Amino acid sequence: MPGLLGFIPWIAYAIIATGDEWRWGAITGLATALVLVVIDRIKGKNWDEMVIESSAVVFFAIITALSLADPDSPLTMYGPALVNLWLAGTAWGSLAIRRPFTLGIARSMTPSDVHHRPEFYRVNVVITAAWAVAFTFAALALTWVLSVAPHATAVVITVKVVTFVAPALFTGWYPKHLRAKYRIQP
Repeated sequence: MPGLLGFIPWIAYAIIATGDEWRWGAITGLATALVLVVIDRIKGKNWDEMVIESSAVVFFAIITALSLADPDSPLTMYGPALVNLWLAGTAWGSLAIRRPFTLGIARSMTPSDVHHRPEFYRVNVVITAAWAVAFTFAALALTWVLSVAPHATAVVITVKVVTFVAPALFTGWYPKHLRAKYRIQP
């Protein structure tokens, strides 16, 4: 799924960042996000197709600066929750300004004659809301887990995986479901 490539910096951070080495995760996330944005711009992608990548640049620039300035920050252990809090803010913010972050990605993958249909916009509102809910749930669950059991690695990984895979699957399923339901040809 091409739209999921924008999550590579976030996934890289999740894999590399540990309680002791969040600096390397932040630096890797920032470098990866910058590379993705540059490659996407060279390919001619519009900014609305790169909301998650652009958001990653800002987040990882802040986290990199923080992790270098204060490597032992108490925020270190909450890195996974902070990622999801930021992503939730990005998703909810895109809905608040009436530009769901999935809209630009969907436009790049669909015929232009459907882009101005209200149904097209509504599908993207629903999909973006699904991601926003998943990110919000993950942020809350990870904050709680990391507060009561900071070394519960298996639980943290499970929350991360489930709250990423569920909206990703929904993103693939929902438009197909609507096309089948209303007998619309792709």
